[in-house]
Amino acid sequence: MSTTSERTYTVEGMTCGHCELSVREAVEELAGVESAQADRKTGRLSVAGAAIDDVAVREAVEATGYRVAA
Repeated sequence: MSTTSERTYTVEGMTCGHCELSVREAVEELAGVESAQADRKTGRLSVAGAAIDDVAVREAVEATGYRVAA
């Protein structure tokens, strides 16, 4: 039985709905991620899944042109 956990990241540079969509779709493609929700107003990315890899999330966000704050 797997347990779903949720993590929140701060993403810099999201300014529109397309930004949110790009980040969300990139992260949802990662293994172990069940869902992702990006919010440009707060700069937050919430990720839920059984096995969330922080490095993979950071790399996926950066590949879309945004930055995960430390």
